[in-house]
Amino acid sequence: MLAEEKLITITVNDTNEAKVRGDSARLKQIVVNLLDNAIKYTPSGGSIIINISVINNKTVFAITDTGIGIPTDALPHIFERFYRADKVRSREQGGAGLGLSIVRAICLAHGGTVEIDSIENKGTTCRVILPIANEGG
Repeated sequence: MLAEEKLITITVNDTNEAKVRGDSARLKQIVVNLLDNAIKYTPSGGSIIINISVINNKTVFAITDTGIGIPTDALPHIFERFYRADKVRSREQGGAGLGLSIVRAICLAHGGTVEIDSIENKGTTCRVILPIANEGG
């Protein structure tokens, strides 16, 4: 609803099926946290693209936005608990600075990783990389 209110376009690129094995509630939490951040920090009229692919036997879930980006000096700290890149803006947007640390913990618990690339005032790409589920096992 928030994306609709802000006139943000969300595009999910068509992909082949990519399966992972894990706790569905925790995996959903990854998607919700990353999509919430993308919507929160993308200005009205912006866009968000979601890609799902399989690369080197890994499922890669990526969200790219045209948001405000993350300052370069903040990138090494964004997965720390309670860290906020911009204290004033974060207070206005809400949140406790736990979302990305939770995403990372869930990824690690599922044998995966999370990566973020960002350019200030241009946008951010968050990539969750998880082992692909074995067939029948």
